[in-house]
Amino acid sequence: MTQSTELQDFEKMLGEVLTAGDDHRIGEVVELDRPLWTTLAELGLTRLTGDEASGGSGAGWTEAALLLSAAGRAAAAVPVAEHDLLAGWLLEQAGLPVEEGVRTAAVLDADGQARYVPWARYADAVVVLWQGTDGWSVADVPRDRIELTAAVNLAAEPRDHVRVDLSELSGTPVSETVAGQFRYRGALARALMSAGAMDRILELVVEHTTARVQFGRALGKFQAVQALVSDLAAEAALARAAADAAVDSAVERGFDDAATRFDIAAAVSCAGHAAGKIARNAHQALGAIGFTMEHELHRHANRILSWRSEFGSLASWDAELLDTAVAAGDVWALLTGGSA
Repeated sequence: MTQSTELQDFEKMLGEVLTAGDDHRIGEVVELDRPLWTTLAELGLTRLTGDEASGGSGAGWTEAALLLSAAGRAAAAVPVAEHDLLAGWLLEQAGLPVEEGVRTAAVLDADGQARYVPWARYADAVVVLWQGTDGWSVADVPRDRIELTAAVNLAAEPRDHVRVDLSELSGTPVSETVAGQFRYRGALARALMSAGAMDRILELVVEHTTARVQFGRALGKFQAVQALVSDLAAEAALARAAADAAVDSAVERGFDDAATRFDIAAAVSCAGHAAGKIARNAHQALGAIGFTMEHELHRHANRILSWRSEFGSLASWDAELLDTAVAAGDVWALLTGGSA
Protein backbone atom coordinates (compact mmCIF):
# COMPACT_ATOMS: atom_id res chain seq x y z
CA MET A 1 0.00 0.00 0.00
CA THR A 2 1.28 3.43 -0.98
CA GLN A 3 0.98 5.76 1.99
CA SER A 4 0.13 9.43 1.98
CA THR A 5 1.69 11.83 4.45
CA GLU A 6 -1.47 11.58 6.56
CA LEU A 7 -1.23 7.80 6.71
CA GLN A 8 2.43 7.98 7.59
CA ASP A 9 1.61 10.33 10.46
CA PHE A 10 -1.20 8.01 11.55
CA GLU A 11 1.15 5.01 11.53
CA LYS A 12 3.71 6.94 13.57
CA MET A 13 1.05 7.86 16.12
CA LEU A 14 -0.02 4.22 16.39
CA GLY A 15 3.57 3.22 17.06
CA GLU A 16 3.67 5.63 19.97
CA VAL A 17 0.37 4.44 21.45
CA LEU A 18 0.84 0.72 20.84
CA THR A 19 4.30 -0.13 22.13
CA ALA A 20 5.83 -3.50 21.34
CA GLY A 21 5.53 -6.32 23.82
CA ASP A 22 3.46 -6.97 26.92
CA ASP A 23 4.27 -8.37 30.37
CA HIS A 24 2.21 -11.54 29.99
CA ARG A 25 3.74 -14.68 31.42
CA ILE A 26 3.27 -18.26 30.30
CA GLY A 27 0.39 -19.89 32.13
CA GLU A 28 -1.48 -16.66 32.83
CA VAL A 29 -4.65 -15.81 30.94
CA VAL A 30 -4.32 -12.57 28.99
CA GLU A 31 -6.58 -9.91 30.46
CA LEU A 32 -8.20 -7.04 28.63
CA ASP A 33 -5.91 -4.01 28.81
CA ARG A 34 -8.53 -1.52 29.94
CA PRO A 35 -6.19 1.50 30.22
CA LEU A 36 -5.09 0.93 26.62
CA TRP A 37 -8.69 0.44 25.54
CA THR A 38 -9.64 3.75 27.16
CA THR A 39 -6.79 5.49 25.36
CA LEU A 40 -7.81 4.01 22.01
CA ALA A 41 -11.43 5.04 22.62
CA GLU A 42 -10.38 8.62 23.40
CA LEU A 43 -8.45 8.69 20.11
CA GLY A 44 -11.43 7.38 18.15
CA LEU A 45 -9.66 4.11 17.34
CA THR A 46 -12.01 1.59 18.94
CA ARG A 47 -14.59 2.46 16.27
CA LEU A 48 -12.18 3.56 13.60
CA THR A 49 -14.29 2.38 10.66
CA GLY A 50 -17.68 3.07 12.23
CA ASP A 51 -20.12 5.47 10.62
CA GLU A 52 -19.62 9.01 11.89
CA ALA A 53 -23.37 9.36 12.35
CA SER A 54 -23.26 6.64 15.01
CA GLY A 55 -20.12 7.85 16.77
CA GLY A 56 -17.49 6.20 14.59
CA SER A 57 -14.45 7.81 13.00
CA GLY A 58 -15.50 7.09 9.42
CA ALA A 59 -12.19 5.60 8.29
CA GLY A 60 -11.75 2.61 5.98
CA TRP A 61 -9.77 -0.58 5.70
CA THR A 62 -6.59 1.25 4.72
CA GLU A 63 -6.48 2.91 8.14
CA ALA A 64 -7.78 -0.20 9.88
CA ALA A 65 -4.92 -2.21 8.36
CA LEU A 66 -2.38 0.08 10.02
CA LEU A 67 -4.16 -0.20 13.37
CA LEU A 68 -4.41 -4.00 13.20
CA SER A 69 -0.78 -4.37 12.20
CA ALA A 70 0.32 -2.11 15.06
CA ALA A 71 -1.86 -4.05 17.50
CA GLY A 72 -0.39 -7.32 16.32
CA ARG A 73 3.13 -6.00 16.58
CA ALA A 74 2.51 -4.80 20.12
CA ALA A 75 0.67 -7.95 21.26
CA ALA A 76 -2.03 -5.52 22.35
CA ALA A 77 -4.61 -7.13 24.63
CA VAL A 78 -7.60 -5.30 23.15
CA PRO A 79 -10.36 -6.47 20.74
CA VAL A 80 -9.85 -3.81 18.09
CA ALA A 81 -10.85 -6.14 15.23
CA GLU A 82 -13.78 -7.78 17.00
CA HIS A 83 -15.30 -4.58 18.39
CA ASP A 84 -15.11 -2.41 15.28
CA LEU A 85 -14.68 -4.48 12.13
CA LEU A 86 -17.02 -7.30 13.16
CA ALA A 87 -19.44 -6.37 15.98
CA GLY A 88 -19.82 -2.69 15.09
CA TRP A 89 -20.04 -3.50 11.40
CA LEU A 90 -22.76 -6.11 11.97
CA LEU A 91 -24.84 -3.68 14.01
CA GLU A 92 -24.57 -1.03 11.31
CA GLN A 93 -25.50 -3.54 8.60
CA ALA A 94 -28.59 -4.45 10.61
CA GLY A 95 -29.46 -0.80 11.25
CA LEU A 96 -29.08 -1.28 15.00
CA PRO A 97 -27.64 1.32 17.40
CA VAL A 98 -24.05 0.92 18.53
CA GLU A 99 -24.19 1.49 22.27
CA GLU A 100 -21.30 2.14 24.66
CA GLY A 101 -19.24 -0.77 25.91
CA VAL A 102 -16.83 -3.43 24.70
CA ARG A 103 -18.15 -5.87 22.11
CA THR A 104 -17.14 -8.99 20.30
CA ALA A 105 -18.95 -10.99 17.62
CA ALA A 106 -19.85 -14.61 16.97
CA VAL A 107 -21.65 -16.80 14.45
CA LEU A 108 -24.06 -19.14 16.24
CA ASP A 109 -24.93 -22.65 15.10
CA ALA A 110 -28.44 -24.09 15.06
CA ASP A 111 -28.23 -24.73 18.82
CA GLY A 112 -27.27 -21.14 19.58
CA GLN A 113 -23.66 -22.01 20.33
CA ALA A 114 -20.31 -20.64 19.19
CA ARG A 115 -16.89 -21.90 20.19
CA TYR A 116 -13.68 -19.95 20.77
CA VAL A 117 -15.24 -16.49 20.70
CA PRO A 118 -12.51 -13.85 21.19
CA TRP A 119 -12.71 -11.75 24.37
CA ALA A 120 -16.25 -12.88 25.23
CA ARG A 121 -15.68 -12.87 29.00
CA TYR A 122 -14.63 -9.22 28.92
CA ALA A 123 -17.35 -8.03 26.54
CA ASP A 124 -20.34 -6.02 27.72
CA ALA A 125 -22.30 -7.56 24.86
CA VAL A 126 -21.79 -10.08 22.07
CA VAL A 127 -23.17 -9.30 18.63
CA VAL A 128 -24.41 -12.61 17.26
CA LEU A 129 -25.16 -13.68 13.71
CA TRP A 130 -27.20 -16.80 13.04
CA GLN A 131 -29.26 -18.49 10.34
CA GLY A 132 -32.86 -19.34 11.05
CA THR A 133 -35.71 -20.65 8.94
CA ASP A 134 -36.28 -17.18 7.51
CA GLY A 135 -32.64 -16.36 6.78
CA TRP A 136 -29.84 -14.61 8.66
CA SER A 137 -30.34 -12.37 11.67
CA VAL A 138 -28.26 -10.16 13.96
CA ALA A 139 -28.77 -9.33 17.62
CA ASP A 140 -26.83 -7.41 20.25
CA VAL A 141 -26.93 -9.71 23.29
CA PRO A 142 -25.93 -8.40 26.74
CA ARG A 143 -23.33 -10.45 28.58
CA ASP A 144 -25.77 -11.46 31.34
CA ARG A 145 -27.95 -13.26 28.79
CA ILE A 146 -25.10 -15.42 27.58
CA GLU A 147 -24.01 -18.76 28.97
CA LEU A 148 -20.21 -18.73 28.86
CA THR A 149 -17.58 -21.42 29.29
CA ALA A 150 -14.08 -19.99 29.66
CA ALA A 151 -11.37 -21.19 27.27
CA VAL A 152 -8.10 -19.86 25.86
CA ASN A 153 -5.98 -20.31 22.76
CA LEU A 154 -2.31 -21.28 22.59
CA ALA A 155 -1.30 -17.72 23.46
CA ALA A 156 -3.60 -17.76 26.54
CA GLU A 157 -5.88 -15.16 24.92
CA PRO A 158 -9.56 -15.49 25.93
CA ARG A 159 -11.40 -17.68 23.42
CA ASP A 160 -14.60 -18.59 25.22
CA HIS A 161 -17.48 -20.87 24.27
CA VAL A 162 -20.86 -19.13 24.34
CA ARG A 163 -24.46 -20.24 24.19
CA VAL A 164 -27.58 -18.15 23.60
CA ASP A 165 -31.20 -19.32 23.84
CA LEU A 166 -32.39 -18.68 20.30
CA SER A 167 -36.01 -19.21 21.28
CA GLU A 168 -35.88 -16.08 23.41
CA LEU A 169 -33.77 -14.04 20.99
CA SER A 170 -35.29 -11.43 18.70
CA GLY A 171 -33.04 -10.66 15.76
CA THR A 172 -32.91 -8.15 12.93
CA PRO A 173 -32.79 -9.70 9.44
CA VAL A 174 -29.68 -9.20 7.32
CA SER A 175 -28.83 -10.44 3.87
CA GLU A 176 -26.87 -13.57 3.12
CA THR A 177 -24.22 -11.22 1.71
CA VAL A 178 -23.53 -9.91 5.22
CA ALA A 179 -23.11 -13.43 6.54
CA GLY A 180 -20.70 -14.25 3.73
CA GLN A 181 -18.57 -11.18 4.36
CA PHE A 182 -18.13 -11.88 8.08
CA ARG A 183 -15.60 -14.71 7.59
CA TYR A 184 -13.51 -12.75 5.10
CA ARG A 185 -13.40 -9.63 7.24
CA GLY A 186 -12.31 -11.61 10.30
CA ALA A 187 -9.73 -13.58 8.35
CA LEU A 188 -8.19 -10.46 6.80
CA ALA A 189 -8.00 -8.85 10.24
CA ARG A 190 -6.05 -11.84 11.58
CA ALA A 191 -3.70 -11.83 8.58
CA LEU A 192 -2.90 -8.18 9.22
CA MET A 193 -2.35 -8.72 12.94
CA SER A 194 -0.12 -11.68 12.13
CA ALA A 195 1.92 -9.56 9.73
CA GLY A 196 2.50 -7.04 12.50
CA ALA A 197 3.54 -9.74 14.95
CA MET A 198 5.91 -11.24 12.39
CA ASP A 199 7.55 -7.86 11.89
CA ARG A 200 8.19 -7.70 15.63
CA ILE A 201 9.57 -11.25 15.72
CA LEU A 202 12.00 -10.40 12.94
CA GLU A 203 13.09 -7.30 14.84
CA LEU A 204 13.72 -9.35 18.00
CA VAL A 205 15.73 -11.94 16.07
CA VAL A 206 17.88 -9.34 14.32
CA GLU A 207 18.55 -7.57 17.63
CA HIS A 208 19.57 -10.81 19.32
CA THR A 209 21.75 -12.22 16.55
CA THR A 210 23.49 -8.89 16.13
CA ALA A 211 24.24 -8.36 19.82
CA ARG A 212 24.86 -11.95 20.97
CA VAL A 213 28.50 -13.01 20.67
CA GLN A 214 29.49 -16.68 20.47
CA PHE A 215 32.98 -18.07 19.80
CA GLY A 216 34.32 -14.56 19.41
CA ARG A 217 31.84 -13.19 16.89
CA ALA A 218 28.20 -12.16 16.63
CA LEU A 219 25.69 -14.94 15.96
CA GLY A 220 24.64 -13.12 12.83
CA LYS A 221 28.05 -13.74 11.32
CA PHE A 222 27.48 -17.50 11.23
CA GLN A 223 26.17 -18.77 7.91
CA ALA A 224 23.65 -21.14 9.48
CA VAL A 225 22.15 -18.32 11.53
CA GLN A 226 22.09 -16.05 8.50
CA ALA A 227 20.07 -18.69 6.66
CA LEU A 228 17.56 -18.89 9.52
CA VAL A 229 17.11 -15.12 9.65
CA SER A 230 16.90 -14.64 5.88
CA ASP A 231 14.23 -17.34 5.57
CA LEU A 232 12.30 -15.74 8.44
CA ALA A 233 12.54 -12.32 6.82
CA ALA A 234 11.35 -13.69 3.47
CA GLU A 235 8.31 -15.36 5.04
CA ALA A 236 7.43 -12.20 6.98
CA ALA A 237 7.76 -10.07 3.83
CA LEU A 238 5.55 -12.46 1.86
CA ALA A 239 2.88 -12.42 4.56
CA ARG A 240 3.01 -8.63 4.68
CA ALA A 241 2.80 -8.24 0.90
CA ALA A 242 -0.12 -10.64 0.62
CA ALA A 243 -2.03 -8.91 3.44
CA ASP A 244 -1.44 -5.46 1.93
CA ALA A 245 -2.60 -6.71 -1.49
CA ALA A 246 -5.78 -8.09 0.07
CA VAL A 247 -6.49 -4.74 1.74
CA ASP A 248 -6.01 -2.93 -1.57
CA SER A 249 -8.47 -5.35 -3.20
CA ALA A 250 -11.03 -4.91 -0.42
CA VAL A 251 -10.82 -1.12 -0.67
CA GLU A 252 -11.04 -1.14 -4.46
CA ARG A 253 -13.60 -3.89 -5.05
CA GLY A 254 -15.34 -4.68 -1.77
CA PHE A 255 -15.62 -7.95 0.11
CA ASP A 256 -18.23 -9.50 -2.21
CA ASP A 257 -15.91 -9.44 -5.20
CA ALA A 258 -14.43 -12.82 -6.19
CA ALA A 259 -10.98 -11.33 -6.78
CA THR A 260 -10.98 -9.78 -3.30
CA ARG A 261 -11.91 -13.10 -1.73
CA PHE A 262 -9.13 -14.82 -3.65
CA ASP A 263 -6.64 -12.23 -2.41
CA ILE A 264 -7.85 -12.63 1.18
CA ALA A 265 -7.57 -16.41 0.94
CA ALA A 266 -4.03 -15.97 -0.38
CA ALA A 267 -3.15 -13.59 2.46
CA VAL A 268 -4.51 -15.96 5.11
CA SER A 269 -2.71 -18.91 3.51
CA CYS A 270 0.60 -17.04 3.33
CA ALA A 271 0.30 -15.90 6.96
CA GLY A 272 -0.66 -19.36 8.16
CA HIS A 273 2.17 -21.18 6.44
CA ALA A 274 4.64 -18.48 7.41
CA ALA A 275 3.65 -18.72 11.08
CA GLY A 276 5.15 -22.17 11.56
CA LYS A 277 8.39 -21.35 9.78
CA ILE A 278 8.82 -18.02 11.54
CA ALA A 279 8.17 -19.45 15.00
CA ARG A 280 10.60 -22.31 14.38
CA ASN A 281 13.39 -20.18 12.93
CA ALA A 282 13.03 -17.48 15.56
CA HIS A 283 13.33 -19.95 18.43
CA GLN A 284 16.29 -21.64 16.79
CA ALA A 285 18.04 -18.30 16.34
CA LEU A 286 17.41 -17.19 19.92
CA GLY A 287 18.04 -20.55 21.54
CA ALA A 288 17.00 -21.12 25.15
CA ILE A 289 16.36 -17.45 25.94
CA GLY A 290 13.40 -17.39 23.54
CA PHE A 291 11.59 -20.06 25.54
CA THR A 292 11.78 -18.29 28.88
CA MET A 293 8.77 -16.68 30.54
CA GLU A 294 10.54 -13.33 30.67
CA HIS A 295 11.37 -13.08 26.98
CA GLU A 296 8.98 -11.40 24.58
CA LEU A 297 9.29 -13.90 21.73
CA HIS A 298 6.81 -16.51 22.92
CA ARG A 299 4.04 -13.90 23.20
CA HIS A 300 4.21 -13.21 19.48
CA ALA A 301 5.04 -16.72 18.29
CA ASN A 302 2.12 -18.26 20.17
CA ARG A 303 -0.23 -15.62 18.80
CA ILE A 304 0.59 -16.17 15.13
CA LEU A 305 0.32 -19.93 15.62
CA SER A 306 -3.10 -19.44 17.25
CA TRP A 307 -4.49 -16.85 14.84
CA ARG A 308 -3.95 -19.04 11.77
CA SER A 309 -6.78 -21.35 12.89
CA GLU A 310 -9.38 -18.61 13.43
CA PHE A 311 -12.09 -17.75 10.88
CA GLY A 312 -11.43 -21.01 9.11
CA SER A 313 -8.61 -23.52 9.22
CA LEU A 314 -5.49 -23.10 7.15
CA ALA A 315 -6.48 -26.21 5.20
CA SER A 316 -9.85 -24.70 4.33
CA TRP A 317 -8.24 -21.55 2.95
CA ASP A 318 -5.73 -23.59 0.94
CA ALA A 319 -8.63 -25.61 -0.46
CA GLU A 320 -10.45 -22.41 -1.41
CA LEU A 321 -7.37 -21.18 -3.27
CA LEU A 322 -7.09 -24.49 -5.11
CA ASP A 323 -10.78 -24.55 -6.05
CA THR A 324 -10.61 -20.98 -7.35
CA ALA A 325 -7.49 -21.70 -9.38
CA VAL A 326 -9.03 -24.81 -10.95
CA ALA A 327 -12.27 -23.00 -11.75
CA ALA A 328 -10.42 -20.03 -13.27
CA GLY A 329 -8.74 -22.14 -15.95
CA ASP A 330 -6.10 -19.49 -16.71
CA VAL A 331 -4.13 -19.68 -13.46
CA TRP A 332 -1.46 -17.22 -14.60
CA ALA A 333 -4.08 -14.52 -15.27
CA LEU A 334 -5.59 -15.25 -11.86
CA LEU A 335 -2.26 -14.83 -10.10
CA THR A 336 -1.08 -11.76 -11.96
CA GLY A 337 -4.32 -9.93 -12.56
CA GLY A 338 -6.45 -10.93 -9.62
CA SER A 339 -9.31 -11.92 -11.93
CA ALA A 340 -11.17 -14.68 -10.12
